[in-house]
Amino acid sequence: MAESISLTWTTALILHSIARGQRYGYEVMESTGIPSGTIYPALRRLERAGLLQSDLENEESAFAEQRPARRYYEMTAEGDRILDRATERYALLRRLGPD
Repeated sequence: MAESISLTWTTALILHSIARGQRYGYEVMESTGIPSGTIYPALRRLERAGLLQSDLENEESAFAEQRPARRYYEMTAEGDRILDRATERYALLRRLGPD
């Protein structure tokens, strides 16, 4: 069952970051300035709500680079729709642009 999500600035900024190509938690954290204690729970909530989908990286690839496997996120159609609403609500997102 999908979880309901509030259209907060944090939610909007995370969706915007993923739409711009940041695909895993650390990249989203770096591009938004939102701390890890907020990013990772938010990513899980956004996925449960159906706004994002994710895949876990192949462990062999991560092992070859001597790091933990990454969870890669991408927008769903519903996520795109919510991001459009967020862009209407938060003028700064319009100024940040699509890329």
